Amino acid sequence: MTPGKVPYLAARPGCIALAGPTASGKSAASLAIAQRWPVEIISVDSALVYRGMDIGTAKPTPAELAQAPHHLIDIRDPLQAYSAAEFVADATRLMGDIRARGCTPLLVGGTMLYFKALMQGMDDMPRADAAVRERIEARARALGWPALHAELAQVDAPTATRLSPNDSQRIQRALEVFEVSGQPISVFQTRRTATHPNPIEPGALLSLEPLDRTWLHARIAQRFDAMLAAGFLDEVRQLRARGDLHPDLPSMRCVGYRQTWEAMDAAGDALNNAQLAELRDRGIFATRQLAKRQITWLRAMPERVAVACDAPDALAQVLRHTQALLGPPA
Repeated sequence: MTPGKVPYLAARPGCIALAGPTASGKSAASLAIAQRWPVEIISVDSALVYRGMDIGTAKPTPAELAQAPHHLIDIRDPLQAYSAAEFVADATRLMGDIRARGCTPLLVGGTMLYFKALMQGMDDMPRADAAVRERIEARARALGWPALHAELAQVDAPTATRLSPNDSQRIQRALEVFEVSGQPISVFQTRRTATHPNPIEPGALLSLEPLDRTWLHARIAQRFDAMLAAGFLDEVRQLRARGDLHPDLPSMRCVGYRQTWEAMDAAGDALNNAQLAELRDRGIFATRQLAKRQITWLRAMPERVAVACDAPDALAQVLRHTQALLGPPA
C-alpha cells in the first residue's frame, strides 16, 4: 500500500493506531480523535508506564487524562521492569475490554518495540532472570559495556554486529538469554511465529512523520527547554533521593533521565550554568537520535498511512483518515 492512502475497509477495524517519533504531535492528535469518536487510548510508550516520571516523559496532564480513558500509564514503579511481552498481554486484554464496552481501542505511542511485538508476535525466549541480570550489571560496572559487547561478540556475533558497544539494555538482554538458555538471542528471534495475527489491519496505522527534520529538531529542543522550566531537574533529584534506583534500570535509561542522572553523578545535584547547558545539549542530541530510530522503523512499514506532521493541515489529515476508518464522528 502506498503510504498516505487509506484502503477501503469493509467493516470498522478492531483498533486503530497512531505512531510517530517523539514530539511529532501524537498526544494532541489522539485527544482530537477522542473528542469526536468513542475511543479509549492505550499508551504504547515504555516510559509512560512509570509513576513519578511525569515531566521528563511528557506524560499527559491530569486535565488531558480526563478528556478520554487512558490505559497503561502509571502502572509500574521505576524500580520495576516492564517488558514487551507484558505490553502485548496487557494491550491484547485491554483491546478486548474496550471493544466489549462499544468503543474502539486507539493505540498511541512511539515505542516501536511494543508495536513490533504486538504486530509480529513475541520470540519464545527465556523470561528475565533477576540474578543473572544483576551479575551482568556488576560486570558492566567493573569492566564497562564495550567489554561486555566484546563478550557478546564471542557467543552471538550477529547480535553484537547490529548493536552499539554502549547499547547497555540490549547487550544485557542478549547476554542474559545466552547465560540462561545456552543459545544466542538471534536464534530465538528467527523462530518468531509467522502466523501471528496482527491486530492492526492494513491502513489502520497512522504514522506522523516530518518532511523536514529541522521542524522536528526544533520541536524537540522546545520540549526539552519546557521540561527544564517545568522542574525536570527536581523530578530527577526526587528519584535519586529514593536511594533504591540506579542508572542501569530500564526506567532510568529513558532519554533525558539517563543524561540528567549522569550529569548529577559527575557534578552533584546542583548544576551550574555551564553544566546545565551541556546537559541540555546532550539531552536534545539523545532525543534526536531516538527520533531518528523511530522514523527509520516506521518507514520500513509499507502498510502504514503516513501523515506529514509538519504540514499545516496535519491534524485535519489525521481526522480525515480516522473518519475513513471509523465513519462520521459521533
